[in-house]
Amino acid sequence: MAQIHIHRAHRLGLAKARKTAWQWAEAVEKKFEMDCTVIEGETSDVVEFARPGVEGRLVVEADAFDLTAKLGFLLGAFSSRIESEIEAQLDQLLEEPPAKTTAPGKKRAAPRKV
Repeated sequence: MAQIHIHRAHRLGLAKARKTAWQWAEAVEKKFEMDCTVIEGETSDVVEFARPGVEGRLVVEADAFDLTAKLGFLLGAFSSRIESEIEAQLDQLLEEPPAKTTAPGKKRAAPRKV
C-alpha cells in the first residue's frame, strides 16, 4: 500500500486556513468523488477524505497543512502522479493574491457627494 505525506507551511492563520481547507475538500469531492468530513477543533481541524482505493486526512493548523493518504493497490501505481496533483492543488490554494494597486499614472477618483 503506497503512502503520501505532504507538509505545507503557511501564514494564513487558522480562520483562513480553515476556509482554504474547505475549498480543497469541495474541489476533491467534485473532481475525485471523495467523501470528505471536516472535524473542527479549537486549535486545528481535520479533513478526513475517502473513496474506494484512497483514505486520508488533512490536518489544518494556523501555520501548516499536513496531508497523509494511503492508496490501495491499484492507485499505488500512480502515487507519484497523485502526489504531484495534490501538491499542485494545495500550492495553488495557498498562493496569496497580489495586493491591489493602482496602475502607474492613474489616480483614484475622489469620492463624490450626492
